[in-house]
Amino acid sequence: MNGKRIVVTRAPHQAEELSKLLRAHGADVLLYPCIEIVPPEDTGELDNALRHAADFDWLVLTSANTVEALRLRCEALGLSLREMQTAAVGPATADAARDALGVAVQLVPEEHEANALAAALHVQPGTRVFLPQAAIARSTLRDQLAAGGADVTAVAAYRTVMGRGGVDVADLLRADALTFTSSSTVENCTARVRDEGGDVDVLLRLHAFCIGPQTAHTARECGFGTIITAPVYTLDGLVEALAGYFGR
Repeated sequence: MNGKRIVVTRAPHQAEELSKLLRAHGADVLLYPCIEIVPPEDTGELDNALRHAADFDWLVLTSANTVEALRLRCEALGLSLREMQTAAVGPATADAARDALGVAVQLVPEEHEANALAAALHVQPGTRVFLPQAAIARSTLRDQLAAGGADVTAVAAYRTVMGRGGVDVADLLRADALTFTSSSTVENCTARVRDEGGDVDVLLRLHAFCIGPQTAHTARECGFGTIITAPVYTLDGLVEALAGYFGR
């Protein structure tokens, strides 16, 4: 990967971890934030769920962004989630939950995606699940848990808005590859390039490396021609996919 120009589209507060991994493989990292994480316009529903956390059987976490949003609201409200039985979609989310919320994560599925998480939970009729997530989150996980009989409280913990800053769009379009860690990074990348007067057709010819199948599906829908999905749905897996493709 020596000298390859690799674009990181993550939010600024999350970009450094992936950037360090890429630089360790000799990549030239270009930062082009395509998302920014902000609180919900109204935190009332989230705050109410947090105040009644003891009523739930499971706290289900689907991203490190969710963890950070919960940390901020718990801090503001003087609450703790330490006693909650917790499931996380993957090891990075689990680590963030332990560090930021002090919870003991009881469940991480072998495959780090929503379908596997729903299957691994084995909910019973009446299982009470607290599912904080992005305001634009798909209903897939909620629907699967509800289909198993769970009583699911799904609330918006944060909003994903358009990112800003980073390299000029002209520099972006000269990159060797883009990295996408969520569907929103894909969608906002194409929208941001268009808004900044870039040639979206050139963008869509770049290699799109995606952290998981849902992100890859979104990249396909957006028109990217060359899409590579990480074999393991983690940042390390994403970097391994890049190293395997371009050489170490």
